[in-house]
Amino acid sequence: MTNIFYRRNLPHWQPEHCSIFVTWRLHGSLPVGFAQHLRKWNSEPGKQFLNADRMLDAASNGPLWLNDPEIAWHAQRAIERGAALGHYALRAYVIMPNHAHVLLDPLVPLAKLTLGIKRASAQDANARLGRTGQPFWQDESFDHWIRGPGEFSKIHAYIENNPVKAHLCRKPEDWPWSSAHK
Repeated sequence: MTNIFYRRNLPHWQPEHCSIFVTWRLHGSLPVGFAQHLRKWNSEPGKQFLNADRMLDAASNGPLWLNDPEIAWHAQRAIERGAALGHYALRAYVIMPNHAHVLLDPLVPLAKLTLGIKRASAQDANARLGRTGQPFWQDESFDHWIRGPGEFSKIHAYIENNPVKAHLCRKPEDWPWSSAHK
């Protein structure tokens, strides 16, 4: 695999031999006009993401299907299955009420692995919800390649502490849909 770059609404850059932090959200969980609001924050991209994520963790908009343990389990199973199939080395993950975060070392193109996770989990979750054929996840994901060991540690901790910061549990290991729980 060589360095890969492609653009949809967001740029996606996948350098070789780098860990990547990926976030995807439930379809309809972004507030209307959120992208324009995000552009108005004149800060560096990392801070922009953290500000946006704090706001979105409040889960005040859109569906919260991942609050259902069976639906969260479908997402968790799809994430773990991709690692078992050798598509990536899974370093950390968390499934929140309206989004998921993963930290992984991709072994196939990022677009292929996110499509696989999202497609498998969406089919199972939509079948359970009686929503067959409807969008489950937002079309596009946010990804960020990790630039060093310090950043890796920081993002790993961020992912596993996400449910604590959202006041969903007291300790990371208490959240059942997380790599910290294992």
